[in-house]
Amino acid sequence: MVSSWRVQQVARVVREGGVIAYPTEAVWGLGCDPWNEDAVYRLLALKERPVDKGLILVADNIRQFDFLLEGLPDAWIDRLASSWPGPNTWLVPHQNLLPEWVTGQHDSVALRVSDHPLVRDLCALTGPLISTSANPSGRPSAYSRLRVQQYFGEELDAVLGGALGGRRNPSVIRDLASGRVLRG
Repeated sequence: MVSSWRVQQVARVVREGGVIAYPTEAVWGLGCDPWNEDAVYRLLALKERPVDKGLILVADNIRQFDFLLEGLPDAWIDRLASSWPGPNTWLVPHQNLLPEWVTGQHDSVALRVSDHPLVRDLCALTGPLISTSANPSGRPSAYSRLRVQQYFGEELDAVLGGALGGRRNPSVIRDLASGRVLRG
């Protein structure tokens, strides 16, 4: 079990511009403050991922995304609310409310409300976080803290230890407007 003190310490690292690793529902993730340009670009460099691909934002509840959901059709909000928290990532129009280092070249942003208790506790303290798999692009996902260390060594500012959430695969990604599955 991870102490609330440790979650608070990692949240402080995020608020100070750090890049962290943490367990998610299926794989280990990398995260940082999406509003901190330096932190996001550092995370992208660690992953060897181009900025134009965009990144996922994870939150502890749908209210953390209210600023992005304002003005969207009620049916879309209901679709999101009925699927969260859980392993569902939705592509939502970002309405130019997020920086390009988060959205990449897309008109939408990928959003997820986690059901992993550590992710939820962390996001409750930090607000939405960048959430991307903890592996360099093209390499297998990290299913253990050891693999995260092998990939990134001392380049991370903090690692929030804990167990994965027991899912076999990363979240399903769907387009909110069409409902179409982009990653199953």
